[in-house]
Formats: sequence, structure tokens, C-alpha cells
Amino acid sequence: MAEFGFDWMAFYNIGVSLVAIIVLQIIGMLIFFLKTPFNDMDELKKGNVAVGLALGGKFIATGIILGISAYTNTSIWFMAIWFLIGQVCLVIVYWVFGLVTPKFKVAEELEKGNVAVGLLLCAVFIGTAISISSLII
Repeated sequence: MAEFGFDWMAFYNIGVSLVAIIVLQIIGMLIFFLKTPFNDMDELKKGNVAVGLALGGKFIATGIILGISAYTNTSIWFMAIWFLIGQVCLVIVYWVFGLVTPKFKVAEELEKGNVAVGLLLCAVFIGTAISISSLII
């Protein structure tokens, strides 16, 4: 009868990686919280769907970049570096999105609850994250 031993080192590595992923995801979201002139959580409490869509897109985009960074790197440090590069790219895209929409201010429209702007921004974040992820691979 074959004996099955438990690989404690693999268990440890998974645990450390999981903690690193959670911390990086939180850092990624905090970066975006700092970029908006309003309080995202207050807007969500008010039921602002536009902010919810934009925030959801940020969360998904951050997760996509983090997932690809974790999958393609064996070192937590390299994973973190690629993740931070991806976050910088997402912040740049948010800034460029504001530049290419000169007829309105993105943050003001989100705060007013403009669902169309929130949905478009959500799609821009997700599409950008998929594109950025192809560079990480």
C-alpha cells in the first residue's frame, strides 16, 4: 500500500502566496481609492451604481493582473513587481480616459451616478488588464 505524505513546504508556499496576493489586491484597490476625489465606500453606501461598476471593474482588472503575475512568476517579488507595473498602467489608463473624454469629468459623472460612464470605465479597466496581462506572460 502506497503511503501518502503531506507536503508541508507546498502548503507553506501556498499560504505565503495567498497572503501576498491578498495584500497586493488591497494595495491595488487603495491606489484607486486615492485616485478618486470622492469616497468610493460612501458612494457605494448611497447606492451609486456607477461607482459600483467602476469599482468592480477596478477590482476585476486588479485581479486579472495579479492572477497572471502570480501564475507566471515563481518569486513573490517578481510577482509583486509585475503587479505594480500593471497597476501603474491601469492608473495611466484612467488618466488617459479622462483626457479623451474632455466634454465631461469622469469623477464628477461617477459621483452623479452616471451608469453609462461607470460601465464604460469598467470595460476599459477589464480590457486594459487583459491587454497588460499579455505583456506579463
